[in-house]
Amino acid sequence: MSECCGPGYASPKEAIRAPREKLLYTIAIYTGTGIQKPDYLATVDVDPDSPTYSQVIHRLEMPGIGDELHHMGWNACSSCFDDGSMSRKYLILPGVRSNNLHIVDTATDPRAPRLHKVIDGSEIKAKTNLSGPHTVHCLGSEIIISMLGDAKGEAPGGYLHLNKDFEIQGRWETSMGEIKFGYDFWYQPRHNVMVSSEWAAPNTFMPGFDLEEVGHLKYGRELHFWDFEKREPVESFYLGEDGLLPLEVKFHHDPDSTHGFCGAALSTNVIHWWKGDDGWQWEKIIDVENEMHPDWPIPLPGVMSAILISMDDKYLYLNNWLHGDMRQYDISDPHNPVLTGQVFMGGLLGKAPSVNGVEVAGGPQMFQLSLDGKRLYVTTSLFSTWDNQFYAEIRTKGGVMVMIDCDPVNGGMKINEDFIVDFGKEPNGPSRCHEARYPGGDCTSDIWL
Repeated sequence: MSECCGPGYASPKEAIRAPREKLLYTIAIYTGTGIQKPDYLATVDVDPDSPTYSQVIHRLEMPGIGDELHHMGWNACSSCFDDGSMSRKYLILPGVRSNNLHIVDTATDPRAPRLHKVIDGSEIKAKTNLSGPHTVHCLGSEIIISMLGDAKGEAPGGYLHLNKDFEIQGRWETSMGEIKFGYDFWYQPRHNVMVSSEWAAPNTFMPGFDLEEVGHLKYGRELHFWDFEKREPVESFYLGEDGLLPLEVKFHHDPDSTHGFCGAALSTNVIHWWKGDDGWQWEKIIDVENEMHPDWPIPLPGVMSAILISMDDKYLYLNNWLHGDMRQYDISDPHNPVLTGQVFMGGLLGKAPSVNGVEVAGGPQMFQLSLDGKRLYVTTSLFSTWDNQFYAEIRTKGGVMVMIDCDPVNGGMKINEDFIVDFGKEPNGPSRCHEARYPGGDCTSDIWL
């Protein structure tokens, strides 16, 4: 089997049995670092039998400076498994600040991706009145991207619709209803539902984080349930103090399941939702307590900025970006999660200032799990202005990528002592790494119909 896959896997069980990943792509940015160089897509060798294991083997620079590459997604995933005309060939890299969409060909040479096309942010603004591209999901043979703002950077934004040839089709949604903010989304078509979450308007979060703006209701605290076929929101849950900054949302990979999860960053909680006899319901199932810190006037929140569900739906992984720990929970009973693993790397609590001989400026932020559930790759940059605000030394030290060995049978986590990628030693100076994806698909992109 080649490193580039077809449109997807027939089922989550088939994905789990896929060959071990040999390459990994991660976002690397110079935006906001003071280095006037383009952001780039880094190819990391994760094949333990390779002489370049744990090294960046290729860097694809973007055409301009100041994109702030952030999240990315595939043109095809398991939602178009039955479409033989599709292949998981292109990776879409949005620039949150520039609004440009970079379409990258990863199939011609998976070790050295090449730029296929750029959709200019000004064209997107002109045709859709949208800006701030974030989450990318394959929608069968087409693509939708959550956009966090309008053309002027104000909320709520909407959803950009592209066809398989990366042509702008307009806005995907028929209505945003009463939604105040946008961020992440995930759909579960067998139940005709999409769930979306909230961050803030680009004009609010881009300059940096101001706690007072949370009190002024400039940050989200709601989850939204959509009629997927009608493309409109039908119900919203106000999470209150338990759901401050509800960011990443994930359904189970099992397409028959209605169970899903959201990580609320500032309140550092996990929200669980499901469909019962009385419709959609939600509850708080994980609450990470704030920690005292001598330099903080208030107890330090964990800042749970990302979550991930293993391909077999057994484990939920979460990060605490400011505390500096990654956690693994057994969610076999989604109402009663059990903590089964925890490791520290960086963070403000000082529990693991260095990993494998490299000082960590930042904390665990984005992460990607291998399809078999055994390897978790973790990076340390959240967003350039937020990085600079909470981890000033990241300017000179750059980001790192760490690998955590996970036990998918009994639970447990341990930092791998043979793997680390130090982005502080990049050729053009210290850069910062963010989201990661595999050529063959991964736990955070594939949706089954």
